[in-house]
Amino acid sequence: MRFDQPPVVRMFADEPPPQEWPAGMPAVDQVLRDGLDLDHPLTLFYGENGSGKSTVLEALAVAYGMSPEGGSTMAQHSTRPTESPLHTWVRLQRGLGAARWGFFLRAETMHGFYTYLEENPADRSPDPQFHELSHGESFLAMIEQRFRTPGLYCLDEPEAALSFSGQLALVGALQDLTRRRGQVVCASHSPLLAAIPGARLLEFGEWGIREVSYDELQVVDHWRRYLADPQAYLRHLE
Repeated sequence: MRFDQPPVVRMFADEPPPQEWPAGMPAVDQVLRDGLDLDHPLTLFYGENGSGKSTVLEALAVAYGMSPEGGSTMAQHSTRPTESPLHTWVRLQRGLGAARWGFFLRAETMHGFYTYLEENPADRSPDPQFHELSHGESFLAMIEQRFRTPGLYCLDEPEAALSFSGQLALVGALQDLTRRRGQVVCASHSPLLAAIPGARLLEFGEWGIREVSYDELQVVDHWRRYLADPQAYLRHLE
């Protein structure tokens, strides 16, 4: 029996879910029907907007004990609940001997989370003044402050705030985190992140969820084609 498993090995459902959103989404239906194996140090979700990757990631984070608006397993930050009920339909198979701590970094709610941190200072070294930093700088500062220990790290489109060099810094941080026995599950549109050595790539779409290689990712193919001939895409917008 292994005692060096990651914090979450698998997400699954015991019972058929109610017939309501988001159960009808192909990716969500596949998770509820077949489960989703997550026994990997770094898993990246890819797919078009609305394909379900953020919905599944949110359910994973909330089922693990994190706020749907971001933060660690200790944070209680909440403004306006908008999360789907998926986290109530699934269960998590926890890794034996794994850390219980986790952090959910969500691009769309981080501004409010920074305010929460200011109003609820921790009994440790003070946080940076996140509101005084640029959007990208605050993201990287948050990663530097919080992404240090074993645990589950869920990231929803972290590249949204980052330049090319910022994304490279994020790649280095994620590689370092997995070396420290952190488990990362990330929803992204960035082909740069997809190239991280050893990353498991899951593509969401009308087919549900499928594992692909870097060269098979649709977003990689589109960026290659666009950079080679931008007008081939732009002329269709006129």
